[in-house]
Amino acid sequence: MQLSDSFFPTGMYTMSNGVETLFYQNKIKSAKQLQTLIESCIKMQIGVADCVALGNAMDAVSKSDMKSVIEIDQTLYAMKLVKEIREASVRSGIQLLNCMNSFTKNNLLNKYKTSVKNGTATGIYPVAFGVVSSISGISKINAAQMLLYSFSVSFVGAALRLGIIDHNEGQKIIHALKPTILEASKNVNEPMQAIWQFFPVLDIAQMMHERIENKMFVT
Repeated sequence: MQLSDSFFPTGMYTMSNGVETLFYQNKIKSAKQLQTLIESCIKMQIGVADCVALGNAMDAVSKSDMKSVIEIDQTLYAMKLVKEIREASVRSGIQLLNCMNSFTKNNLLNKYKTSVKNGTATGIYPVAFGVVSSISGISKINAAQMLLYSFSVSFVGAALRLGIIDHNEGQKIIHALKPTILEASKNVNEPMQAIWQFFPVLDIAQMMHERIENKMFVT
């Protein structure tokens, strides 16, 4: 509960994941459009890439295999095509590790943090979340659901602050996303060879966000 709470200081609330660009372009005008966008992103990116990396990172941690954790970290980092998204994910991952380290002492956590510090690993959020979840005794399926839920809430929260939806519509969207989240969380059991992502419409919107001079969100 603590790790999945938006109060946990990972900076997720600072990200719109491209919604800000689509809003300025008048392409996201309703709760239904927003829900479709989030569902598509879960099915085409987060579920099939981030969740796969998360599950494999947790498996590697359970075997004390830091070499594999670093390989997974580097693979997912290389798959994040948009600079802004990539850097934001790394910042959130590092914040997660630092905060966790302030109240939890663990050898594998220290090793991963050291790898990030010396540049061997990046600390990208899904892998960092996998390391933290594993050492906390959280199951893979629960960790995947937490990751997907937090991602969905950051999307909905951004839309709320942009004025696309109100609070009630936001809760309706999150409730409607539950079957998609449950289905996508199963990808946490897939091998790294199964990792993929393809959502060029959102990639382009995220790339365009990098060139916006005055913006509310970091992505």
